[in-house]
Amino acid sequence: MGACIHAASRRFSPSFPPSAARVLNTRFWPLSAWYFCYFAFLGAFNTYFGLYLKSVGISAWHIGVLLSLYPVMRLVAPNFWGWLADRWGTRARVVRYAMGATLVAFAGILGASDFWSFLAVIVVFAFFGSASLPLVEALTLAHLQHRIERYGRIRLWGSIGFILTVQGVGLALDWMPISSLIWICLGILGTAAVSSLQLAEAPAGAAHPAGEALAGGFRNPEMLALLAACFMMSAAHSPLYVFYSIHLVDHGYAKTAVGALWALGVVAEILVFLAMPRLMRRLAVRTILAASFAIAVLRFLLIGWAIDFPLAVALAQVMHGATFGACHAAAVAALNRWYPARQQARAQALYSSASFGAGGLIGGLFSGYAWEALGAGPTYTIAATFAAGGLWMVLRGLRPQ
Repeated sequence: MGACIHAASRRFSPSFPPSAARVLNTRFWPLSAWYFCYFAFLGAFNTYFGLYLKSVGISAWHIGVLLSLYPVMRLVAPNFWGWLADRWGTRARVVRYAMGATLVAFAGILGASDFWSFLAVIVVFAFFGSASLPLVEALTLAHLQHRIERYGRIRLWGSIGFILTVQGVGLALDWMPISSLIWICLGILGTAAVSSLQLAEAPAGAAHPAGEALAGGFRNPEMLALLAACFMMSAAHSPLYVFYSIHLVDHGYAKTAVGALWALGVVAEILVFLAMPRLMRRLAVRTILAASFAIAVLRFLLIGWAIDFPLAVALAQVMHGATFGACHAAAVAALNRWYPARQQARAQALYSSASFGAGGLIGGLFSGYAWEALGAGPTYTIAATFAAGGLWMVLRGLRPQ
């Protein structure tokens, strides 16, 4: 994999002198490798862990609660880890410690057997597991400096890891017991922890007093609008992440088909990441975000009401390129422009907390309740309503550029 990443990074460095290209490649391929391994783990965990919980007798409501614990931790923990990394002026070292602790905590799932034991293990696992991604995002931006348009070309390796794992694990679980999922996840997570040892530190600015606020803080109305919109988008995606695999299996799709549909969405995401440098040169962040939210409304309506039509289901998955890929890349770029380098870890942590944390929490709880009380169609209609609310916030809160 490292050779593939190194070769890919060479493709994207012709505009730099040879010596500069070598430095950039040395910095970027460990980041790409970490993204690959980390999202490979998420591909296995997010896609199939709900099926594992169902297999051991956990109810739909409790599945929603358990899978909301990770967003709960992402609401609080990333801000602590981001503050710590910015305070110490080191991000890579914090990532290494957090990844090791995440691996140990996740192993506790092997001993969990009921709702309360799963809850205890996932709380600890999520506290440490929520630390790494915002810090690596900030580390990537620090290495990129003013070449933010290259972000997608590094981040796409995470999408590649996700898609390969979703497909591979889906195939494996068609002939292996669902209990093997935990061992598969442990192996992938261990690889991610090892890959974090290769991450190089980047200058983050001088350490600063703990009380120093983010530049502009909550007085920046555009930042508030962006965070609120991303909250809505994450809430809209929660029924997808929690119940999509169950939804498909309940309607007769084989686990191989489930993996293929997840993979299709990530292929679209990869293509969008590759196209983002050109899109961001031609379109304003507001335009990209508005299009992403509008597409999300249609996507979740299709998932809710057209599940028996494979072409419609496939089209909805292609839309993932916009509803996640374009939205995430545009949000990261906006934060990178608004905040100085020394505050990027906390800025990205704030984004993670507001969107994946608070949005994922509220979305996970509502989807668990709505799934049992109302069924799949109404649940995904509520998701589309969240996306429509986010579209309104983007149009009202972000200035045209």
